[in-house]
Amino acid sequence: QVQLTESGGGLVQAGGSLRLSCAASGRVFSRNTMAWFRQAPGKERELVAVIDWSGSATDYLDSVKGRFTVSRDSTKNAAYLQMNSLKPEDTAVYYCAADSAAYVLDRSASSMDYWGKGTLVTVSS
Repeated sequence: QVQLTESGGGLVQAGGSLRLSCAASGRVFSRNTMAWFRQAPGKERELVAVIDWSGSATDYLDSVKGRFTVSRDSTKNAAYLQMNSLKPEDTAVYYCAADSAAYVLDRSASSMDYWGKGTLVTVSS
């Protein structure tokens, strides 16, 4: 059974930092896109950051560029999201996702085949 498990969420003041981790089990994702999405109350789920199989190609939501950094460690079958200079509008449930297709950089939620249950990030003003 494939599982993606997020950790690292919590409550932080504006301007603070958090590091989210996504641990994958049941399948190796070394050839697959991994991504972070988020969903705030009353809003649609949106792509925050995506990283390709090699780790050399990344893409970000415009509002997080320069503040968030996505990375991966294929030896640990894991992905990470370093979030700095957090703002109250970053408050959301953050989800880790992975694509089953190999060597394809996908950005849409519909392309992702595996999802974690999410971790809540709350940024207070």
